[in-house]
Amino acid sequence: MKVLFLTSGEAARPLAGWLGQRETLTVRETPVSAHEIAALAPDLIVSHSYRHILKRDVLAAAPDRFINLHISLLPYNRGADPNLWSFLDDTPKGVSIHLIDEGIDTGALLLQREVSFDEDSETLGSSYAQLQQTIGELFMENWSSLRDGRIAPRAQTGSGTFHRASELAALKDALLGNEGWNVPIPVLRRRHRALLAETVQGHGKD
Repeated sequence: MKVLFLTSGEAARPLAGWLGQRETLTVRETPVSAHEIAALAPDLIVSHSYRHILKRDVLAAAPDRFINLHISLLPYNRGADPNLWSFLDDTPKGVSIHLIDEGIDTGALLLQREVSFDEDSETLGSSYAQLQQTIGELFMENWSSLRDGRIAPRAQTGSGTFHRASELAALKDALLGNEGWNVPIPVLRRRHRALLAETVQGHGKD
């Protein structure tokens, strides 16, 4: 099978290596066009940690052949930085493999797995690593069914949540502090509550 693997992140490389041992694999990190999709003629396109939006004409070049790996329990935490917002919004945590449509992480679900954390002993980085491991395992365990189209898609239900990259960018220094991605989850939560309190107090003075 010819598989096009779209990624922009180091975390996806082990899975790309695994897939390349089993299928005819093309890895792409830059934006891809409808013309290139038509020329490559992949049987399936897998997106994992890919930072480029797939536009309508690109999706139309290979209908129902795009799937995405997303480290949240959809419909919660669509969009950017799902791991961080799952803790700050206190939403269910897990991973999802879904079809790609024109929305952002709104396509029909193929596979999901919930993940539980001992937050007192986790950092933002360690929880991210666990989610990446889980979604890789979910993909590999079910690859034959995914490649053969034997998993019936089911629509997402509920409004869920959504975040843009700009939301973390505005708070990143205050939230991550000197620890960066190794910030403990309890510290992350505490800093976020303090920022919310400051915002409320600031509005009260207006």
